[in-house]
Amino acid sequence: MKDMYNVSASPHVRSGVTTAQIMRDVAIALMPACLFGIYQFGFSAFLVLLVSVTSCVVSEFLYERLMKHPYRPYECSALVTGLLIGMNMPATIPVWIPMVGGVFAIIVVKQLYGGLGQNFMNPALAARCFLSICFTSRMTTFAVDAFTNSGTSSRTLYLFNYGYAGLDGVSGATPLAAMKASEAAPSLLDMFFGFHGGVIGETSAMMLLIGACYLLYRRIISLRIPLTYIATFAVFIILFSGKGFDVEYVLAQILGGGLILGAFFMATDYVTCPITKYGQILFGVCLGALTGLFRVFGGSAEGVSYAIIFCNLLVPLIEKITMPRGFGMGGKKLAK
Repeated sequence: MKDMYNVSASPHVRSGVTTAQIMRDVAIALMPACLFGIYQFGFSAFLVLLVSVTSCVVSEFLYERLMKHPYRPYECSALVTGLLIGMNMPATIPVWIPMVGGVFAIIVVKQLYGGLGQNFMNPALAARCFLSICFTSRMTTFAVDAFTNSGTSSRTLYLFNYGYAGLDGVSGATPLAAMKASEAAPSLLDMFFGFHGGVIGETSAMMLLIGACYLLYRRIISLRIPLTYIATFAVFIILFSGKGFDVEYVLAQILGGGLILGAFFMATDYVTCPITKYGQILFGVCLGALTGLFRVFGGSAEGVSYAIIFCNLLVPLIEKITMPRGFGMGGKKLAK
């Protein structure tokens, strides 16, 4: 009887799908990119992912126990946050840094604002931005697949011909950083399959798209936000990058950074995105324009994390603008 009048966090949408089911599906969808990151960068990537997840799960457990709240490990929200934090880390990073990120995401961004469903920004992205500010050099040192003296222009073709054994781990820049500095970037084929520098979970667009297809099949997400986001970003790059309608450059901008991961797995977070159809479209437009703005005119080659966090703050305004009016509430002033 005491739980009869407990009200869960908004939005209150009728559905047979539980929070636990949604989180488990998201975790499953992230697995292809995580496994590829481990394959590409080795045991260090596995360790970073493990520490990130453990930090989030333990932080949530200790906070709930301290506050004498019921702990629900089956909801798997801390697991998903931990995976996303780990996927946003370079494989070369000391493991105590993602540990700090997990504590920050769960305690500061999520629990202090009321827990699951109450946070106003994506915890994993907030942690990435926090760590990028605090540990800039560590967060921008990336592991790269390097093939030396091969004479092959594409890592993908090299792997096809010679296998993975000929590749060594070295420190290097991401494709976006290379393009920002007007240096040679990896081929589009390498960017699609993931054989280039970057953080653990965003290098392989193919693996991320496999996970996204799973979420679409399970109807966990829709295409409104991701497609609007990517399309708006592409238009912004065409108009303002100075490259014109350079299809290869636009595709490189889409495949070479965190756009696919952000568009399908973080911008679509139920808690921090609009719930109305037009709101989601407007949200995607804002995301694409801001990401393009940060990448073209900003000092950093990336911009996805900051764009999503900034648009999270705009969600109440977007909802107010796009919320359907009740019958008899709009139009001309009602007669007294």
